[in-house]
Amino acid sequence: MSRVSIFEVKTPKDLKQFVKFPMELYKNNPYYVPSFIKDEINVWNPKENPALNYSEAKQFLAKKDGKIVGRIAAIINRKEEKELGIRKVRFGWIDFIDDKEVSEALISTVSDFARQHQIDNIEGPMGFTNLDKAGMLTFGFDKIATMIGIYNHPYYPQHLENLGLVKEKEWVEFEMNFPKVLPPRVEKFSKLIAEKYKLRVLKFNNKEEILPYVEPMFKLLDETYKTLSTYTPISKEQIQTYRDKFFPLIAKNYVICVVDENDELISFAITMPSYSKALQKSKGKLLPFGWWHFMQAERKNDRANFYLIGIHPEYQRRGVTAIIFKEIYERFTSMGIEFAETNPELEENKSVQVLWQDYNPVNHKRRRTYSLKF
Repeated sequence: MSRVSIFEVKTPKDLKQFVKFPMELYKNNPYYVPSFIKDEINVWNPKENPALNYSEAKQFLAKKDGKIVGRIAAIINRKEEKELGIRKVRFGWIDFIDDKEVSEALISTVSDFARQHQIDNIEGPMGFTNLDKAGMLTFGFDKIATMIGIYNHPYYPQHLENLGLVKEKEWVEFEMNFPKVLPPRVEKFSKLIAEKYKLRVLKFNNKEEILPYVEPMFKLLDETYKTLSTYTPISKEQIQTYRDKFFPLIAKNYVICVVDENDELISFAITMPSYSKALQKSKGKLLPFGWWHFMQAERKNDRANFYLIGIHPEYQRRGVTAIIFKEIYERFTSMGIEFAETNPELEENKSVQVLWQDYNPVNHKRRRTYSLKF
């Protein structure tokens, strides 16, 4: 008889336990990077997370021998169901000790949640939307996580596969040792393309000058990725949420915007200094001293992360990436950036992966979502 009990998160105390459980599970792990505690709590507040306005969600904790030993969330995205015709229960925020009774109890709980809603399949780990963390790490366990990447123990995938879950989607991530010299091909084409299509890179004197371009960036993101099988458009409320969440962490020299002769945004790239070690040192809190670690990471860092890149479909095969990468190269070189890491990219998204081909990318991490049909 299983000694594992599952209970739904109902109170602020429960939610705090839910948010903090992975921090205990990965205590002293050199590769795990915690999320901001405040942000993780706000995810479950409808006033802070507009996705809750069109989603049904529940969180669960697992207990064994009086201790919290696992957690999981079950989500139904009704917008995805309505716009894409996809009926499934997403599961996310899944963490557990190396105990098959615990992982089985968590997956069974999400499966029961699906059956209660007459849904016959589950998939995860994933969040509410395309911009939330997704994908269980299956390769690269000895690499430090990024701020937007899930980290998990190597036993996680094995547990899910033993429970009958199968691979659904695969993501890849790349690491690049930034070149000391800009490839001649990039230098040549960046100039030719800029002149041919009358394009220019915007220069920002401060972060506030970036704000008017936030909404156009997200609209361009929709245009860039709308052909992917699982992509759903981003609402204005979500744009506001992501702006409030990530804008304070953006540094002006890490944002590249390319406009046409009519000053219309046709491409952008958002990179950031790596905040992984800053998050580890701050233990998920900006106060009282966490902000200092982030300030130091922005001022002095040899590593950067790519977070978002968007290119209007009309320009995707016209060499615009040469302009972006020439600009990134010049800025990274001036800031002492030696290494760059991409965000997770769907394995099928070859149009994005080809962007890194001139920089000898190394596929250092892989992750996937798992599904179960019943």
